[in-house]
Amino acid sequence: MSHQRIPKRKAAIAAGGVVALGAAAILLPNANASQDAAPEQAAPRTLKAQDASDLASQLAGALGDAFAGSYYDADSRHLVVNVTEDDHQLVVQARSAGAAVREVDNSTAELTSAARTLKSEATVPGTSWAVDPRTNKILVTADSTVTGARWDQVESAVERLGDGMATLKKSAGTFTTFLSGGDAIFGGGARCSAGFNVTAGDGAPAFLTAGHCGVAAAQWSDAQGGAPVGTVDQAVFPGAGDFALVRYDDPATQAPSEVDLGDQTVPIGQAAEATVGQQVFRMGSTTGLSDGQVLGLDATVNYPEGTVTGLIQTNVCAEPGDSGGSLFTQDGLAIGLTSGGSGDCAIGGETFFQPVTTALAAVGATLGAGAGEQGGGAGDASGIGDGSGDAGSGSDDQWQDGHQADGSALTRTH
Repeated sequence: MSHQRIPKRKAAIAAGGVVALGAAAILLPNANASQDAAPEQAAPRTLKAQDASDLASQLAGALGDAFAGSYYDADSRHLVVNVTEDDHQLVVQARSAGAAVREVDNSTAELTSAARTLKSEATVPGTSWAVDPRTNKILVTADSTVTGARWDQVESAVERLGDGMATLKKSAGTFTTFLSGGDAIFGGGARCSAGFNVTAGDGAPAFLTAGHCGVAAAQWSDAQGGAPVGTVDQAVFPGAGDFALVRYDDPATQAPSEVDLGDQTVPIGQAAEATVGQQVFRMGSTTGLSDGQVLGLDATVNYPEGTVTGLIQTNVCAEPGDSGGSLFTQDGLAIGLTSGGSGDCAIGGETFFQPVTTALAAVGATLGAGAGEQGGGAGDASGIGDGSGDAGSGSDDQWQDGHQADGSALTRTH
């Protein structure tokens, strides 16, 4: 099977020292919500990705069982909503709200049932599945280790779901968690990346990272062989997620809600749900900055260590050491934490992320402007960011000139 190289944009990460987390400073264009046509003929609204996500949530409740998922068309900047019932009123309701509507065959209930079947019949290491609303099917992926009898098992399970319910593809890589020995944050001989600074439930400064990093070591440092600066408070992996809350050992640590891109930082305002089709950026201590699209939600991944559910599937590249790094949008919304996947930033592949919203709710933390800021003259204490490692050097590690799907220029300030 041929693989296309995934276009990527990288940023060099400041080596040595402790840096704060940060975000890209590019805002998507404002939505154009004016509608002059009759509701049944109304053109879809032009939306930012986050506005599309909010509208999708509203329509999911309003349409009930007829709602069969949605996705964001980044080219047209429209929300596309799938419906399974030929009900004129439902179509008019969705269109009048500003969505593009298409009728599909598979309902949400049918896709959910199919996913349960895969869990019982195709849970073997090296497989994953997630609902793809663009095809109205479940996308099942098997990595290079799934061969022989295990491949036959997965293929048979997909075939038993029936025509038009799922697609099966082979990945050239191997599904692994992206943990490595090296720089960034260090613990127990492993290297990971910090995701987002947060405020713990009791007001203490902390940061989120991957759960498999949290179970690998109890304490983490900002320098290889250095003194610990944070202690794991909670960690989930494998199971219902891949996330950990690490508390800063110094309660006076200043931990601003930012993602650092080297010499550019922009505040992260809030956490948000991912939307299929949405453009996202990933920052990690190994590969720096890369971008791509969300491909699927509520993904199940069968890692060698065990099964993880509820993840975001993307085509953003990542490599060992990027685990725990931040996934965010152009306008500064926190979306996910790097979990694992297959491939690398040379050949591409699949990468899965822990939703930030789910992690925050589970650990009782909050994210936003001023996260982790404490009083008491702590101006010389600063939080870890996923820019605190060695990302390499050379032209590939600098921001490249480019344009996003919305036409805005991607540049770096100096």
